[in-house]
Amino acid sequence: MSVRRGLMGAAATVAVTAVALTAPASAAPRAADHTATRQAMDAAVKAGVPGVTATAKDGSGTWRATSGVGDLRTGTPRSTEDRYRVGSITKTFVSTVLLQLEAEGRLSLDDTVEKWLPGVIRGHGHDGRLITVRRLLNHTSGIFNYTADDTFARTYFLKDGFFRHRYDTLKPQDLVRVAMSHKPDFAPGTSWNYSNTNYVVAGMVIEKVTGHSYAREIRDRVIEPLGLRATSVPGTRTTVPRPSSRAYSKLGEATTGPAYDVTTLNPSLASSAGEMISDSADLTRFYSALLTGRLLPPEQLKEMKTTVTVHGIPNAGYGLGLIDRTLSCGVHVWGHDGGIHGSTSLAVTTADGRHSLALNFNGDWSGNSDAVIEAEFCGR
Repeated sequence: MSVRRGLMGAAATVAVTAVALTAPASAAPRAADHTATRQAMDAAVKAGVPGVTATAKDGSGTWRATSGVGDLRTGTPRSTEDRYRVGSITKTFVSTVLLQLEAEGRLSLDDTVEKWLPGVIRGHGHDGRLITVRRLLNHTSGIFNYTADDTFARTYFLKDGFFRHRYDTLKPQDLVRVAMSHKPDFAPGTSWNYSNTNYVVAGMVIEKVTGHSYAREIRDRVIEPLGLRATSVPGTRTTVPRPSSRAYSKLGEATTGPAYDVTTLNPSLASSAGEMISDSADLTRFYSALLTGRLLPPEQLKEMKTTVTVHGIPNAGYGLGLIDRTLSCGVHVWGHDGGIHGSTSLAVTTADGRHSLALNFNGDWSGNSDAVIEAEFCGR
């Protein structure tokens, strides 16, 4: 189930929907034969997604599959080794770095944003003195989501604006400034709302604490130790490394009309809220390592898995850059989803890290990624 308001923003073509799933009290994870998963991937293509790539790992080994095409012009199929923009899955990497810094005693989750970024979160009622690092990471800060700004959405998500501005370089401060031009969504700690601004600010905190960019810290602390060879933090690089497929978007408020190739863009518009690139194999490795304690000490992993209620979506909670969901068959999975121009991704794993799934649609207007997860872990 999708519990984010993704980088695509209010004017996006992606319809972010929640599937209410009723679960029995408990159920043991099953060893998947992946037949239902493949059928769900095929169904997504029939519904309009150009192509799907997925990797699953369980007790029986690694399974990789694709459906549909990676290039609408040539008909070239998708590859199981495709690299793609992962959008808000970036948030789990950012949170992992901040929790490592807490474990090292270099910051506290209860530090205020004001302590590290004096005067940055101010304006129209925003006050960084009342917002902690924890509230950034679990989206209880109340900070306005910059991608929900109408002008920003028209400029970067709709057709005319996108083609004029797709290669713009935006600094984190620019994105925060957009958010500060609006009132907060609520007083800090009193409610929950997904805000990409939270993680832009979190990346700025990492840089302030370490003296290095959040990208360097992710590379040094996560990507290199785990050997994630397909994973990168592109900064202002506009292309996706090969092997990769083309990415497509309707670039409109409706899901009708032509699909435009949006593969190349400057991901600085997403910053530490969603600029990363990876592949399905790396994402399954990352989430499995995270949930089994290879990246965080027990205390910090417990903090990450302490969730708050996601309003209006049963059987889901949001931790610190980590989504907790219970599927219809009672299987419990942890992970995150992500959306950015022409790319819809999702990665989850069981709490023991033994059964993982990561997938990507190279289109942002159709398809049901939740159905693929249900198929993989519940067989339907």
